Amino acid sequence: MTQTSTTQQGSKQATDKNAIRPFQVNVPEAELTELRRRINATKWPERETVTDASQGVQLATIQKLARYWATDYDWRKIEAKLKALPQFITEIDGLDIHFIHVRSKHENALPLIVTHGWPGSIIEQMKIIDPLTNPTAHGASASDAFHLVIPSMPGHGFSGKPTTTGWDATRIARAWVVLMKRLGYTRYVAQGGDWGALIVDLMGVQAPPELLGIHTNMAGAVPPEIDKAAFTGAPPPPDLSAEERHAYDQLAFFYTLDLAYAQEMGTRPQTLYGIEDSPIGLAAWILDHDARSYALIARVFAGQGEGLTRDDILDNITLYWLTNTGVSSARLYWENKLAFFAPKQVAIPVAVSVFPDDIYAAPRTWVERAYPKLIHYNKLDKGGHFAAWEQPKLFSEEVRAGFRPLRK
Repeated sequence: MTQTSTTQQGSKQATDKNAIRPFQVNVPEAELTELRRRINATKWPERETVTDASQGVQLATIQKLARYWATDYDWRKIEAKLKALPQFITEIDGLDIHFIHVRSKHENALPLIVTHGWPGSIIEQMKIIDPLTNPTAHGASASDAFHLVIPSMPGHGFSGKPTTTGWDATRIARAWVVLMKRLGYTRYVAQGGDWGALIVDLMGVQAPPELLGIHTNMAGAVPPEIDKAAFTGAPPPPDLSAEERHAYDQLAFFYTLDLAYAQEMGTRPQTLYGIEDSPIGLAAWILDHDARSYALIARVFAGQGEGLTRDDILDNITLYWLTNTGVSSARLYWENKLAFFAPKQVAIPVAVSVFPDDIYAAPRTWVERAYPKLIHYNKLDKGGHFAAWEQPKLFSEEVRAGFRPLRK
């Protein structure tokens, strides 16, 4: 690891596995110089033989990304923002877990742990930190304030990389419960999207007494028979409503055309040496997550204004590069044995926000069956899979509204 330094707090911390150690990001300039050299040395293939993105990330898009990355992009800007945030590392179940921890100035703020996904990172949540911890500066009430904990998942970002099997979403969910207890929180809520959505669902299944409820922006709500039909390419059940049929069509598209990355990482993650050795290989792999997210990113690099900027996108990719976590993050897919979108039998209160350009827009009918203690459901007019990153204002409003019924 060449990108970090931790502050030692004496011999007691060194021997105390439960210690919470301060953490700061420090990337040597040589690492950034080497990154630019590798980008400039990329061996390019010919362009795709089609005029759309049906063969994957288009050459024009990735070359625009590469030119900006090698010349105008400045990692030091996001590094300075990271340094301004309180960050820590603590060992849980034998693995170092990195997290951001920002406490609100408001009394009675509700502790909230927020979990990113893949190919995301803590970069995803940085735009929501101030709106959630300091709501009065964003047109909201002090009674909506949160103390915010944002961990890096194992194998991702600045957290440790598992060296043995077993670090699946269920184990991560248990680790987050330990983390919140270690921070002294006796009541809290949890939020997640993508992998984070699966993890908070599983926290809801485990239902520790301190956990009041969860919020998800990727509901695990697809009935098993519908999920099976969409996955196998079978005709949709004939009795679906228009809203349910739209969700089915979105799932079928994802399973047919967007799932290749997950299948590769779920079966052969160690084979992905190219994304550890080539910055452009890593960038292309990260860009090709789902069709609607890729379309947004392609528009950004074509110069259009969107919820994300070129720097947003490259901040996240560069974090993966500097932490050398392309393969270690991929192994989470190999570990997983659960269906992403299936109901998990969550018995605690749940808030659900549905963004239209996500992998699928969960219909209220499915959500109500999947989450019997549903306390909030809302469909937004814009936003996609990485909602906190793309639409931080809407996302923050949803988190506030979703957890409002649980405040006392």
